[in-house]
Amino acid sequence: MKRVFLFLLTNLAVMLVLGVVLSIIMSALGLSHRSLGGILLIATVFGFGGSFISLFMSKWIAKKSTGAHVITQPRNETEHWLVQTVSAQAKKAGIKMPEVAIYDSPEMNAFATGPSKNNSLVAVSTGLMHNMTKDQAEAVLAHEVSHVANGDMVTLTLIQGVVNTFVIFAAKVLAGIVDNFINSDEEEGGSSWTYFLFDMLFQVLFGVLASIVVASYSRKREFAADSGAAKLVGADKMRSALERLKQNHPSQLEGSMMAFGIASGKGVAELFSSHPPLDARIDALRK
Repeated sequence: MKRVFLFLLTNLAVMLVLGVVLSIIMSALGLSHRSLGGILLIATVFGFGGSFISLFMSKWIAKKSTGAHVITQPRNETEHWLVQTVSAQAKKAGIKMPEVAIYDSPEMNAFATGPSKNNSLVAVSTGLMHNMTKDQAEAVLAHEVSHVANGDMVTLTLIQGVVNTFVIFAAKVLAGIVDNFINSDEEEGGSSWTYFLFDMLFQVLFGVLASIVVASYSRKREFAADSGAAKLVGADKMRSALERLKQNHPSQLEGSMMAFGIASGKGVAELFSSHPPLDARIDALRK
């Protein structure tokens, strides 16, 4: 319930801010909501605006939604090892030291998030620390540090912004065409219920197709992060970690945390999965 409430509250705040910004710009430019220019502006503001606000809030959202404890002063040997390991890997990867956190979950997982390479968070689950060897955990941390060093969070945000803009623009244009065809004999007097209905239907349809594009990019970045981890700690350690993940619990991560985690839930159609099959990742490391 905490995650659901935080998700709804965050999205409501984002929509409110973007709505105010959009109203100001539309008034200044004298654009109509049904003109092509107006529709493109709406699509761009909500498409990119939502993605970038989510990116800038990503660390805060991740901490709140997972209940992650950020290690400022290590309280035990495990936390001391985590901080030292991430620090050494970040230095080797040429990035600023990320914040390091632990969150309570039985799954073996970890994720990286943050608005930039030098303002990031790497978090690991208690399940990972309890069920993996240090070599395997080191490889998982290297995988997440590689995501940060590769700038995957920013790039994924840009891609998400582009596809969001396309989805909103295409849906509204097609909804307008259908609405005009259905209500061609009626006087034009604002947006009809058919326009809103088809706008929602087209956004759902195009949103599903867009998610395939985003998921495909995410899968490619997983291979790149595995390769980066192999360079940081060795391919054998990374393969061992992936082999261990075959006995994992279903993932509880969501959204961008899922995209930049080490593992994802099972049973999801491959086209929509943010992660490639573990066997494919292991084979790629062997090659």
